[in-house]
This record gives sequence, structure tokens and C-alpha cells, in this order.
Amino acid sequence: MFINIHTHRPHNNNEWSILNLHENFQTIHPGFYYSTGIHPCYINEHTIIEEMNKMKISSRLNDVLAIGECGLDRMCGVDFKLQEKVFIEQILWANEIAKPLIIHCVKAHRETLQLLNEHNRTTPVLFHGFNNNIDIANSIVSKGYYLSFGKSLFNPHEENVFAGISNEKIFLETDDSESLIDDIYKQAAKIKNTSAEQLNNQIQKNVQKVFNLSL
Repeated sequence: MFINIHTHRPHNNNEWSILNLHENFQTIHPGFYYSTGIHPCYINEHTIIEEMNKMKISSRLNDVLAIGECGLDRMCGVDFKLQEKVFIEQILWANEIAKPLIIHCVKAHRETLQLLNEHNRTTPVLFHGFNNNIDIANSIVSKGYYLSFGKSLFNPHEENVFAGISNEKIFLETDDSESLIDDIYKQAAKIKNTSAEQLNNQIQKNVQKVFNLSL
């Protein structure tokens, strides 16, 4: 069973997945795993206090494994200072309840890393949907953080980036794409010159380390 670390689609029988919710936190069903967080592009300054309180309540559930996706995005229309404020609150909340952070980051890696450092991040951090260059990848991994890759692996420029990252620091995901997790694993294994099963075995170990969960 392949590990799908971040998805917006309902659970499939051939995968172990973490379903992300950025709203409707009350729809969590026992027996499945989730992450709950305030996505930077969906922040509404008029309802953010209410939504944050709802997220905090849901995130205490045992089936919620992580806070996120949360972070910073320079390509959406939400005020950047407001994004930073909401992100900081989620960093502090993740510290308080001792759950990992799943990060959404678009054109703001320097600021994201700076805020994680300034606010004493104490839990594991996973940058999801990574699609950037090797220098940024190395700057993230050098902090002890993890990278999750998805459909970007079918882009030639991202193959070299993925190939250069230790298997002990990677995850794979479908995010909101129509791609199947099986196809993501096949492409990832091809780049890494290994088998999908061997790659999945290592990612299972990564899950155990990051989420303190035995599969």
C-alpha cells in the first residue's frame, strides 16, 4: 500500500493517505487520517478567528496527524502580513500540541524558513508539493525538514532535484491533481533507479519518524 502523504481526494484502497482539510473541519471521520490547517490563500480576515478556533479543536483529534497545509504564498491575493500572522499562530499551535507542520510555500521560501526559525519550531516540518530548484531544496533539507513531491516529477527540470535529495528526506503525494499515487511512485522510482516498493519501504520509515506512527 503506497504512502500518499498529502491529498485532497477521498481515500483510495491502494494507498495510505493523509487527507487535507482547510475548511469543513467537522467532516472528519474516524478511521482515516487528516491534516487540518488554514491555507494562506483562503484566509478571510473577517472570519479567521472563528476558523482558527475550529481548526484548533479539530487538530486535537487523534486522527489528525498534522497542522497544515499552512504557510506563505506570494501568488495569491491575501495580504502577506496577514498570511505571516496566521502562519506564525499555526507554528506556535503545532508546537503546543506536538504535531508536525505541512507547509504550503510559493515564492516565499526565505520568509517561511525565517519564521520557522524565529518562532522556535519544535516539531517536524514537511514542505509539500515541492517544485523548485536544488538550491532551495538543499536549504530546506539542511534545516532537517522534509520535501514531498507529486506531479512535478514528470517535469524534466524537477527530476535532477528529486534525484539529489536523500530518500530519508522525501515523501510522495497526489495533492489536488488527477494523478494516481501508483504513477507518482513509478516515476519517482525511475528517477531514483530503484523499485517503487523499495521507495515505499523507506517512505514508511519516514512516516514513522515524522508522525511517530507505526504502519
